[in-house]
Amino acid sequence: LLLGILGAPALGDPGPLEDVVIDRYYIPKICLREAQMGDFIRYHYNGTFKDGKKFDSSYDRGATVAGVVGVGRLITGMDRGLQGMCVNERRHLIVPPHLGYGSIGVAGLIPPDATLYFDVVMLDIWNKNDKLQITTLSKPERCNRTVENSDFVRYHYNGTLLDGTPFDSSYSKGSTYDTYVGTGWLIKGMDQGLLGMCAGEKRSIIIPPFLAYGEKGYGTVIPPQASLVFSVLLVDFHNPKDGVFLEHLEVPESCKRRAVTGDFVRYHYNGTLMDGTLFDSSYSRNQTYNTYIGKGYIIPGMDQGLQGVCMGEQRRVVIPPHLAYGENGAGDKIPGSAVLIFDVHVIDFHNPADPVEIETVFRPEGCNVTTRNRDFVRYHYNCSLLDGTQLFSSHDYEKPQEVTLGANKVIEGLNSGLLDMCAGERRVLIVPPHLGHGESGARGVPGSAVLRFEVELISMEEGVPEGYLFIWHGEPPASLYEQMDLNKDGEIPADEFSTFIKTQVAEGKGRLMPSSDPEKVIADMFQNQDRNQDGKITPDELKLKSDEDQEKIHEEL
Repeated sequence: LLLGILGAPALGDPGPLEDVVIDRYYIPKICLREAQMGDFIRYHYNGTFKDGKKFDSSYDRGATVAGVVGVGRLITGMDRGLQGMCVNERRHLIVPPHLGYGSIGVAGLIPPDATLYFDVVMLDIWNKNDKLQITTLSKPERCNRTVENSDFVRYHYNGTLLDGTPFDSSYSKGSTYDTYVGTGWLIKGMDQGLLGMCAGEKRSIIIPPFLAYGEKGYGTVIPPQASLVFSVLLVDFHNPKDGVFLEHLEVPESCKRRAVTGDFVRYHYNGTLMDGTLFDSSYSRNQTYNTYIGKGYIIPGMDQGLQGVCMGEQRRVVIPPHLAYGENGAGDKIPGSAVLIFDVHVIDFHNPADPVEIETVFRPEGCNVTTRNRDFVRYHYNCSLLDGTQLFSSHDYEKPQEVTLGANKVIEGLNSGLLDMCAGERRVLIVPPHLGHGESGARGVPGSAVLRFEVELISMEEGVPEGYLFIWHGEPPASLYEQMDLNKDGEIPADEFSTFIKTQVAEGKGRLMPSSDPEKVIADMFQNQDRNQDGKITPDELKLKSDEDQEKIHEEL
């Protein structure tokens, strides 16, 4: 191929038998391919005579010219002048008569022996032996799975002709292109070009016309015999047969129990699309997501994905759209047919039928006396959530916690866990929320939280039955009032009453309700007996609690 003038030092009319004159007045910086003999090409041109008079123009017809170069289907000068061109290259061609229409010309259009001037721009080059050209522009480090036939894909793309002319873009529509691969819904070249892609991968796919829209083109935007260039970003993909995919990121060494249907789970999560776009996070709300699993309260994929989790486990749950929000998506953050990825951290779970779980860490030898309801106990404790978050500790105060068991002074689960303990015994208690602070929680305690208590019983005092402040160890004195009236003046003031009760306790004849303030218990007893509140007890006012209870029974009967 001669790219210059043969026998002439500068551009001008060729001699009678000279070759075509070629002026490559614009050559693109990147030329991936040059037109070769036998290639199919598309180009625009203006054809003029030496005086500038136009005799033909593809621009005027509004359509590019397509054909095969170098096989005699064009005038010889054009056949020669187009060879070696790059896409987007521009050339001036001067075609002498013997390489154009010769001494005959074209009636009414080109006179005999006319030298022809062409201004040509090359738009497309391809060959029937061409294959799909795929270039990977970027690829994520992790790629557990690639696109296969029958997968449903969601991708963004920019579509251009080979010369860079854009014809379509999913970005301009504000949504991905969603379709099945390998089922004939796409042009053949795109069906092939998407195979083997990872979610998040970017590719450049160059598709020859026979794998695209061929001789017919497509509407007004894709001409006949046009090669297409797609810049593709695969957002996500799945297969209709997919189930939930689980990846165990961190599993505690000790996993005594796994969540099952009907359990109530508290967990944190980050929810992302496959391209990494965050659509929701419990962390941003600083509150766990709390729900039953296996009962349809959450999307099916998450219902399945939380089955078998351990407390403290972190797992990734990948959910196909048919087990998530389907073709419609959800709101403006989850597109239709989107695959969802949840990174989950399970804080705790329980079942509404769970009792308090009690683990005895240490029990003294010779443990014969254990706690019962109504006993007064002193104990130390540390309280935390199951993820280790510390909530409260009696060690933060000067003395142990004090409480009368069975008096509704502590949560039910802690009360149960303190029963049947010996002084000096240590336990770990796991208290489900229905035996703790329930769905509402308490100050510093999240709603529906499972609590962990480390308790140590310091001491215990035997209690009295409910409703009693003092009980006799045997039968009370027959002449109780006379013995209580220490100065025998016929009335019992508060100081006499207090002295008498303390004497009975000291001599082991009876015991007060255990309390950190015995004086207050005795004062309450006196106030109960001083029925007219005149500061003294008369014989008519003094009654035993057992006698009062019997009178109430008779009244009810």
